[in-house]
Amino acid sequence: MSIPSLPILRQGRSYTSLDVAQINHVATGQPVIRVSQANSGMLSLDLHKSRAARDILRRIPAKQRVEMVKKAGDIFQNDTLPLGDDGQMQTPDDYVRQLASTSGLPWSLIRMNMARLGGIFRDIETILRGLTRGMDLNVLDQGYGTQGGAPVSYNCVTSDLAVILPSNSPAVNALWIPSIALGVPVILKPGREEPWTPWRIIQSLIKAGIPRDAFSYYPTGHDGSGILLRSAGRVMMFGDDATVAQYANDPRVEVHGSGRSKILIGADKIEHWRDYLPVLVESVSANSGRSCINASAILVPKYANEIAQAVAQELLTMVPRATEDPDARLSGFANPAMPEWIDGTITDGLGTAGAKDVSAELRGGTSRRASRDGMNYLLPTIVHCPDFDHPCANREFLFPYASVTNVPQAQMLDVIGPSLVVTAITDDKAWIADLLECPHIDRLNVGPMPTNRVQWDQPHEGNLFEFLYKRRSIGLQAA
Repeated sequence: MSIPSLPILRQGRSYTSLDVAQINHVATGQPVIRVSQANSGMLSLDLHKSRAARDILRRIPAKQRVEMVKKAGDIFQNDTLPLGDDGQMQTPDDYVRQLASTSGLPWSLIRMNMARLGGIFRDIETILRGLTRGMDLNVLDQGYGTQGGAPVSYNCVTSDLAVILPSNSPAVNALWIPSIALGVPVILKPGREEPWTPWRIIQSLIKAGIPRDAFSYYPTGHDGSGILLRSAGRVMMFGDDATVAQYANDPRVEVHGSGRSKILIGADKIEHWRDYLPVLVESVSANSGRSCINASAILVPKYANEIAQAVAQELLTMVPRATEDPDARLSGFANPAMPEWIDGTITDGLGTAGAKDVSAELRGGTSRRASRDGMNYLLPTIVHCPDFDHPCANREFLFPYASVTNVPQAQMLDVIGPSLVVTAITDDKAWIADLLECPHIDRLNVGPMPTNRVQWDQPHEGNLFEFLYKRRSIGLQAA
């Protein structure tokens, strides 16, 4: 079987470029796929045509688009779909195998993320109800209506949503799927090692009846990403802190950087911390710790060392396994320089007095770096820090990593800083009131709920509807 080739999609029309990137198997180095690359000139030209794609998409009533998106969920999970223009097809098992080969994700995690994405499609009505606060979707078709008995009008502020995707987890694609139901075409720049998921989602939506004009797919480099950031009407971007900080104050850009999600255990519950150990372990390790909603810090009023020891002990069995092993929970790294950098950063941080790598102690001092079948891994790492100012305390990495620190409950909200998700395990009503007022927390879980359990109808980082639509006043004179 020949190596598949993915074209560029220019509003649904395939274009094969002379500039082609070859993506190799992370373990064997053998070529897996060739992907056409878009240049900045093409992007500049095509972005001027977004209005036409928007007009085509909005001809379909909103409720009909919703039904198409729902239908696409089963197609995404179960159907054989085109892979490029040369007649090659991709079964669901092909997708799992191919994504694993370029990303380092084990099959079990890919299947988990695949099911999660399928749920996003099927639950789109509930998601939109949460995003729009229960607004009748007919308002999107006619531009006005009523909500809660009052007149309401929304106008779309953009002809497109550009999405600059990462390679770390397929589930991040869930954030842009509602855009299609909302009538806004997407311009997708896939991560280099993860061209598969956005392509398969596009093919699923097209098969479900969404016009192909609504989809642009531009594998591109930094220059192309720069054009999207400067010229698209709205942009959703994923990246490291340094990258996203440049656009933090641009209202056109919704940035998704480090989550620095946390678990706080209140003074009223700390004596029962062993009861919450499963919550701590899942929060740190789910999806191999690759998500911004994984907990990267645990703050407790006391017993930090004991808690760090217990969490680290639970994670000792999380080791590299064969990619196809159903019990595999740890992901490898597509880029071998990444684990080297992470390992060095943690080691340098541990050079500051007071912190200890509890996981390394339990492993007998062996390295956190590991390899298997030609792939590079980092073993779960739990660090006990003396205070929350320590260089290892408020860090986030793309593997199961967390710091555990003693911090008085009265000081926790003063020190946590921006936190995408906070799980606060407490029944203290006064402290819950303070948590609800804390400006640093985007999503708050009160009670023993893992940080990775989110509800998509309650967006944990930005509201896509409010990003794409603006409410305006309207006066309607009776005939």
